[in-house]
Amino acid sequence: MPTVPAAARRHAVTPTRRRRRTPVTAPQHLTTIDLTRFDLILVDSSAGKDSQATLDVVANAAAAAGVLDRVTVLHCDLGHVEWPGVIELATAQAAHYGVPIAVRRHHAGLLNLIHQRGRWPSPQARYCTSATKRQPARRYMTERVAALNLGRPAWILNCLGMRAEESTARAKKRAFAFDPSASNITRRKVWTWLPVHAWTEHQVWTRIHASRAPYHPAYDLGMRRLSCTLCPLAARADLVRACQLRPDAAHEYLDLEDAIGHDFRPGLALRDVYAEAVATAGPHDPITTGIALDFRPRLPLRSLNAEAVTTSTALDLAGSWSR
Repeated sequence: MPTVPAAARRHAVTPTRRRRRTPVTAPQHLTTIDLTRFDLILVDSSAGKDSQATLDVVANAAAAAGVLDRVTVLHCDLGHVEWPGVIELATAQAAHYGVPIAVRRHHAGLLNLIHQRGRWPSPQARYCTSATKRQPARRYMTERVAALNLGRPAWILNCLGMRAEESTARAKKRAFAFDPSASNITRRKVWTWLPVHAWTEHQVWTRIHASRAPYHPAYDLGMRRLSCTLCPLAARADLVRACQLRPDAAHEYLDLEDAIGHDFRPGLALRDVYAEAVATAGPHDPITTGIALDFRPRLPLRSLNAEAVTTSTALDLAGSWSR
């Protein structure tokens, strides 16, 4: 057999074993929502309608339980790909309930991430969510736990505005569950709560109008969702309307689509969406006039005649553990 030179043996790199992460299990004595048990109550907010309804439920429930001081709104800023005025709106919504807000962002920015990867996010590869929302949120949890300095694992309730009727994947989520991936053995135990998981869109808007908290004007202009102006997971109708309302953002996305040579999503090129937006635009839409719109937050001006959605209803969410 050939002899390995001594110099090669000296500089050889010994493979390192990847340390296996010890599974984090849920404390068995917490199976229902009791806000007084948590050291920190986070409301992850995009400032969109579902986040806004979630904040209303959580803030009112926390106030009733005497723990409103434990609530913080967390906005993970996506930069200029978000609708204009979103940070200001999230701040105003937090102020409406008298709770603080923290803003965190990914250092690279979403469009830079897409350019680096050469592909758009998809239902199978939602790196946009993991990189620009989940990772900054968990870093923020680490910050807050260190500041609390409890001498024991902090209990965190992470509240998200996800609804079952949005998608099959979201319908399968539990409304209240332990989150082992966000937890660790020594520093924090994290539970996820989806207060509006079973709500319809009509119930969400009923709650918003009853709250009198400001909401984003993009909804009144025909959008059904917020956060990223143009999302590969959005319905085609929303993409067309977004192009009509923010042609500046659409042009940037079109340039990126050409640069990476990859369609916005399988079977749908953004250039075709943009062509439809031009063909169906109204005379006062920015894609027609070239004039940007004012996206300052709006206050609800009317109450809706609908069945009331109460905090007690939202809190009736006994759940089982996610293992």
